[in-house]
Amino acid sequence: MRLGGIDREAGRRTFEKLWDELDDHAEVLCRCMIAHHLADLQEEAADALCWDQRALAAVFGPGVPLDEGLRGFLPSLYLSLADSHRRVGDFDVARMQLAIARGHLEVLASDAYGALIRTRLRGIEVALAARSTDCLPSF
Repeated sequence: MRLGGIDREAGRRTFEKLWDELDDHAEVLCRCMIAHHLADLQEEAADALCWDQRALAAVFGPGVPLDEGLRGFLPSLYLSLADSHRRVGDFDVARMQLAIARGHLEVLASDAYGALIRTRLRGIEVALAARSTDCLPSF
């Protein structure tokens, strides 16, 4: 993840290699995290959206128990989906994903991570209200 902050292309290549090495029996949280971070490293909004969708699909795969760790990750996943839909100009779906993210906020603690997600949600709300497709700063 740090590499992606320094060199996005190198970070993307590293995560793509990890993704390619995963098999169908890889831990769900691992698949989800890799796809989630790959979405953040994409240059094109449509590519980010595909990776965001893969991250959520990993969580809701057949037979996957929605444990506390995965539930705690849902606000961030839905928030990323909302932002990706906003960036591709699909504002109605973005609003729906944002509402779902908002509905999952209660699982977040009142800590730095929870504050970060809530701040990011407000930023996406503002961008969505303005019908902006501009890329927002990373968090």
